[in-house]
Amino acid sequence: MRLLWRPSGFLRRLLKVESYRIAESESLIPLAWTSLIEKLNKAPGIFLLDQRRSFSTMPEIETSQNQDELFSPPSHVRGMTKLDRTAFKKTVTIPVLKVRKEIVNKLMRSLKRVALQRPGIKRVIEDPGDEASRLIMLDPSKMFTDDSFEELGILKQLNVSPQISKYNLELTYENFKSEEVLRAVLPEGQDVTSGFSRVGHIAHLNLRDHQLPFKHLIGQVMIDKNPGITSAVNKINNIDNTYRNFQMELLSGEENMTTKVRENNYTYEFDFSKVYWNPRLSTEHSRITELLKPGDVLFDVFAGVGPFAIPVAKKNCTVFANDLNPESHKWLLHNCKLNKVDQKVKVFNLDGKDFLQGPVREELMQQLGPLSKERTHSVHIVMNLPAKAIEFLGAFKSLLDGQPCGSERLPIIHCYSFSKNANPAKDVQQQAEAVLDTSLDACSSVHLVRNVAPNKEMLCITFRIPAAILYKNQTLNLEKHEEPPLKRQRTDKSFSKEKSNCLDHVTENVLSPD
Repeated sequence: MRLLWRPSGFLRRLLKVESYRIAESESLIPLAWTSLIEKLNKAPGIFLLDQRRSFSTMPEIETSQNQDELFSPPSHVRGMTKLDRTAFKKTVTIPVLKVRKEIVNKLMRSLKRVALQRPGIKRVIEDPGDEASRLIMLDPSKMFTDDSFEELGILKQLNVSPQISKYNLELTYENFKSEEVLRAVLPEGQDVTSGFSRVGHIAHLNLRDHQLPFKHLIGQVMIDKNPGITSAVNKINNIDNTYRNFQMELLSGEENMTTKVRENNYTYEFDFSKVYWNPRLSTEHSRITELLKPGDVLFDVFAGVGPFAIPVAKKNCTVFANDLNPESHKWLLHNCKLNKVDQKVKVFNLDGKDFLQGPVREELMQQLGPLSKERTHSVHIVMNLPAKAIEFLGAFKSLLDGQPCGSERLPIIHCYSFSKNANPAKDVQQQAEAVLDTSLDACSSVHLVRNVAPNKEMLCITFRIPAAILYKNQTLNLEKHEEPPLKRQRTDKSFSKEKSNCLDHVTENVLSPD
């Protein structure tokens, strides 16, 4: 071990002492505060700044860049495309505090602010020259200033000398964070991928073109630095096929794509390479679930593996769930049994339009027919296929026969869409109005789900389907039989100011009957 000293701050103006090495056996030599000046020539590793202030043996940080470089991997790893963990070895000098081993645990609670925190590094180590003592590793970024110790009180209370020494610490690949490894390897100045979507044991990345030459190394780093991740995959095309899954490339790890995830206290199992699953939609799944009450009915047109259907069924609602993808249908059935709601969910494997014009139509005829006038529960229809769902709204035109029901009993649609428009809420509403050929000004609300990409938003438009659209042979003459549904809703007042073009949550006024 070697100890170096360079005066800083106040002391630099008083003393002119050159730093030099001391022998290995002389490392960590304690100095009495009162005799510091006399011993500077013998043990220049430790010095006082001012007894009324804090002190440090560490030189001042002249630039923040020096501190960043201290815990950066060695420069020779730049451009590495095949991971060589041994190339990341590096020795850095850090401050340490010598304390009696019996007070370490008590003292560490007070030194959390300044204790070193690095992956795989113990903050307390044995003192090679004193079995009765321990060395506490300190964060150089906190100890390189004149005001190093704010914890002088606790040190005095425990009779700990606030003398700081330097310690040569060897860093290896295990001690660097993933973003530090990738920042050191990738070309300087380029974006670093350190984030990913976690799907069970799978890390799902979406690499950019400049990162592709390093893709296998990036995949391995993601596995190494994230416990529980055993596979890393890269998305290589958009979700533009019939079954809503995408092609993926295995970057590193095991090829097993059958995984298990937990979301909102429910368990889902599926083959990630064959179905659609997006962990970023957890909040939206919960939001829609909370809108339904026990006894309500849900039609999930593009159900996937069940993230809407299963939580809603758990609320004692009746659920009709559909997906065209045979794999999604298989795992939907499996997950209903897994979560013990298979008796409450009717599962279908149909095209969305066929589902709406078949099972949905038949059930709505019963739910909204004259024999169910005393019905108090609500009917919700979820259409989570953002790229195309709005096109399916056309299936609601003249879907039902007979006399229209009261407006408060009409189904509530939750339809998802993407928008790149400067006013995405207005854009989505206009898209829906164009398909339905009617205005939704007074009965719709648009909710911002998430930002998908720069200038691309995912939104959900919620509205009660107008009777003039849902029923055959209905015209504006419906006013002779009953008030137009839109006028009977209590939504008019609540949305009169903003016309529901705001990116807001669906309100109770829209969703609840009068």
